[in-house]
Amino acid sequence: MQVARLVGVIAVLLLGSAAAESGLSTAQKAAIGQKIWKNECAGSVAGLTTWNAGEEFPSIGIGHFIWYPAGFKGRFEESWPPLVAFARGRGASLPAVAQEAHSPWRTKAEFQRDFNGARMTALRKWLAANVGLQTDFIIARSRAALPKILAAAPASEKARIEANYHKVSTTSQGTYALIDYVNFKGEGTQTAERYQGYGWGLLQVLGGMKEAPAGADAAKEFAASAKRVLSRRIVNAPAERGEKRWEEGWHNRCATYAKPLS
Repeated sequence: MQVARLVGVIAVLLLGSAAAESGLSTAQKAAIGQKIWKNECAGSVAGLTTWNAGEEFPSIGIGHFIWYPAGFKGRFEESWPPLVAFARGRGASLPAVAQEAHSPWRTKAEFQRDFNGARMTALRKWLAANVGLQTDFIIARSRAALPKILAAAPASEKARIEANYHKVSTTSQGTYALIDYVNFKGEGTQTAERYQGYGWGLLQVLGGMKEAPAGADAAKEFAASAKRVLSRRIVNAPAERGEKRWEEGWHNRCATYAKPLS
């Protein structure tokens, strides 16, 4: 296991109680989990195992956690192995396929052939039965993001970025936005996750926010900043990736950050 991934797994395990300390009620956590499931999978059980067009790996679970096949190293942070480590730390019993070191499906064609097979069916069944655990993992990952973001931010921007984070986090609506965006596009601290020098993670969204008061207004500005950051990503992306096709869906997801959590 690479050192960076090992550090990430340890951090998530140490933050296993973060969801309980998040200040969110059980109902709010459940609402966040359902929103993320809807955002990533249209709320369907079938969507819990997906191989998106134009990608080289499957996306698993309510958060569409990235799972790389053996020998493949992409620019995006792999999130399925840390989820598995988190689940083990919680004493969860996982299906055998979930515990493999790498995705057992090397291509989209292999994945599609096995879609209704025993392995993937068992995996979807487990995922559908453990939405709360996946939500807790996503919350823990979000809570771990702020120190990483501040460590990576320019010295002149640290105070403003931290202030924006806390402005957004003062409501359940804003807390959902922060939690979902880290799961959606990451922290924004990895240099590999850049197009033409520009990132698209939480760091860049917080840094790109215009002045707004704490609370609902901050959540609305966070949503607007997220749309600007993702549109910039699309402009800077390699043409062969065809990322313009995702802009409407990405913007629709960001628009949910501007609405009350229900």
